[in-house]
Amino acid sequence: MKDRRDEHSFEDFMSDVKPLKESDQVHFNQPHKSTLAQTLRRQSLNDSSIEEFNYLITENVSPVAPDDMLEYKQPGIQDGVYKKLRLGKYDIDKSVTIQQLPFEKARQLTFDTIIKSYNQGSRVLLIKHGMGVESKPFPAFIKSYLNHWLQQIPEVIAFHSAQKRHGGLTSVYVLLKKNRQEKLANRELHRRRG
Repeated sequence: MKDRRDEHSFEDFMSDVKPLKESDQVHFNQPHKSTLAQTLRRQSLNDSSIEEFNYLITENVSPVAPDDMLEYKQPGIQDGVYKKLRLGKYDIDKSVTIQQLPFEKARQLTFDTIIKSYNQGSRVLLIKHGMGVESKPFPAFIKSYLNHWLQQIPEVIAFHSAQKRHGGLTSVYVLLKKNRQEKLANRELHRRRG
């Protein structure tokens, strides 16, 4: 049997308690800590003297074979544009060689070349990566990483292994999206024609 005094004491104890307001907000007691990558990225955006932060990964890549063809296009890229790239019919704005470079140098050169080329309005690059038949720790080491890196860079909208005259399976054509100045110039050109 319940003691009536216990019920009253509980009600007395709870008399000043007010119901919680309904809210779908979550509050954390600990402040959010930035990761090193986030801190470096924020620093590079805030300090113009620091070069663009290279976010290309350096581990866990899926290997490709030395004689594999590299091919990729973002959704929405027209088939005709991709075919023209694949067939090497675009003028090459810039060419860079990363074969036989140390891994980190190849990574940095790839990143810097693409970002700088995009900012300068270049559209088509040729990157010479080599076959890597004898490369270590596995065959086509740099080629495998390049295949993965190019898909990580938002400015790259398509790429394809080159035609024989440009190096064949040892090189890749890279198509960059138009930068802001090119888009504005293109709009102006179409406005005048229309």
